[in-house]
Amino acid sequence: MSLSPNRKVFITCAVTGAGATTERSDKVPVTPRQIADSCIEAAQAGAAVAHIHVRDPETGAPARDPALYAEVVAHIRESGVDMVINLTAGMGGDLTLGSTEQPLPPAEDGTDMCGATERLAHVKQILPEICTLDCGTMNFGEGDYIMTNSPGMLKAMAAQIQALGVRPEIEAFDTGHILLAKWLQSQGLIDNPAMIQLCMGIPWGAPDDMSTFMAMVNAVPEDWTFSAFSIGRNQLPYVAMAVNAGGNVRVGLEDNIWLKKGVLATNADLVTRARTIIEGMGSELMTAAEVREQMQLTKRWG
Repeated sequence: MSLSPNRKVFITCAVTGAGATTERSDKVPVTPRQIADSCIEAAQAGAAVAHIHVRDPETGAPARDPALYAEVVAHIRESGVDMVINLTAGMGGDLTLGSTEQPLPPAEDGTDMCGATERLAHVKQILPEICTLDCGTMNFGEGDYIMTNSPGMLKAMAAQIQALGVRPEIEAFDTGHILLAKWLQSQGLIDNPAMIQLCMGIPWGAPDDMSTFMAMVNAVPEDWTFSAFSIGRNQLPYVAMAVNAGGNVRVGLEDNIWLKKGVLATNADLVTRARTIIEGMGSELMTAAEVREQMQLTKRWG
């Protein structure tokens, strides 16, 4: 990929995620209304895309109930604020082994495995412009949790996403995941224009050092649109890195809860800071309408 700074940049805000961040920050949205309001505030601050997970409104635990997604999206659409909706399809691939001495059966706590059709039930119901496709299996964090996405599962999911007319956002956590995504496209399962999110710094995926990041960027095909982020304290520095490498930007409380040391952020705070960095570099923000045009997204509402 030829590298030059991106002068027209879109921001994706990942507003809540599935991690235990609610235990560390009261600013992480939990209920459908809170998640929707956080998306709207992020859009008003400059985000063109909202990447959405849902949580159990009572416990804050990660959830994949289509009714919760539908409630979030309905609130956003009713608000009149325009933004591209990007729903996660990563839930349902969570495997936690029983123990190091007796891995099977899997532990009930932390295991949530289901088939391709069930993983995409909310996407079929809501028909967002984008949904994610996590292109790989990997150890994730400490303990015995494995994020599982086999080639067979990904082929089945990619085919269903394609049939629905939804654009997949490929999520790549390591270089091999990009190769797997290219293979899916070679099978006719990912249409152009293709989009990919480079997910850096997650243990034990690609570390977020410069050389690894550039290896990831260089593995992305020339005609794909890419975005990139890192987690924790490197989220905001990665705004500049992504733009300089020719990409787009993701920020949000899914990946980082801090605005600066000792100061908890809101999603709007993180988008505002990202906007300041992007515009300070001489680049412009893209609107939701411009993202839809560039990525040939289908808006089915409004």
